[in-house]
Amino acid sequence: MKKILVTGGAGFIGYFLIKELLKNKDNKIFVLDNMYRGRLDEEFKKIISNKNVSFQQVDLTDSNIFTSLDKDFEYIYHLAAVIGVKNVVENPDKVLRDNAITTLNLIEFAKNLKSLKKILFSSTSEIYAGTLKHFGIDIPTNEKVKLTLDDVNSPRTTYMLSKMYGESIMFNYGKKHNIPFTIVRYHNVYGPRMGYLHVIPEMLLKISKHKIVEVASPEHTRSMCFIDDAVEMTIRACENKITNKEILNIGNQDQEISIINLTKTIARVLKKNIDIKTLPDVEGSPSRRCPDISKIISMTGYSPKVNINDGIKKTFDWYKDKLHNRYE
Repeated sequence: MKKILVTGGAGFIGYFLIKELLKNKDNKIFVLDNMYRGRLDEEFKKIISNKNVSFQQVDLTDSNIFTSLDKDFEYIYHLAAVIGVKNVVENPDKVLRDNAITTLNLIEFAKNLKSLKKILFSSTSEIYAGTLKHFGIDIPTNEKVKLTLDDVNSPRTTYMLSKMYGESIMFNYGKKHNIPFTIVRYHNVYGPRMGYLHVIPEMLLKISKHKIVEVASPEHTRSMCFIDDAVEMTIRACENKITNKEILNIGNQDQEISIINLTKTIARVLKKNIDIKTLPDVEGSPSRRCPDISKIISMTGYSPKVNINDGIKKTFDWYKDKLHNRYE
């Protein structure tokens, strides 16, 4: 039996991660989430009703929470974080405080886990944004890029900074206290149940309602990775011994697509004829983002399988009767 702790398990990636982990009936999964952005919907209720799942709604900034937890976890997936552009802009103090304290509380807890095989820390492609802006980087981008912090006066810098800080916690606590860890940097993961403040759900809604669809930053490209591939890469990154103390990009560099072509692809899936009205580029938006995933492929033996057409179809099949039930 594997005993697994998942923080932020009610969120997008967390939900699908737990669902995949439950395919092994020997796994015992403990889920922690404060439900700030997580959804207690029917799908999540079904997951936590499984006899192999234990769920607690808790505030992970409270260190006392960890004193009550079992001490024999083998794997920890630390996905909990305050994320989202709206939160970053409106609550930068919360981003800095919560993301730092929850990670510090977790690593202090992990120091005393004798059975621990790995912590997986979820980071982000945003961590490359400062270097890209000020110095430029090679694209596809590998994990060796030297990180540069953007303007510390800007609220939008807080998320990037909190993830840099989290990565530093992993390396320095990991080395000093012999805590095994792997850091993954997610790049444009999409799929069902991801909320609505993302480009694909937003386009699904626009195209379903309007003949004329506005598209900002039309020539900017993103490398889209379907959730099933992201979860498989996540589990392999966590459970593989050779990934210890490594940083790994998670994404799909073969599915890079411009925003305008993404819009056209979504329209085809919805079988809608649309006219596109292009808008100026969004200020601060990188013109191109694509990860080099050769390292994770080499270390785990897994390459993404889902192409953009199939991924959008699977995403739309979930959203099609929920398009007006908007949430973050």
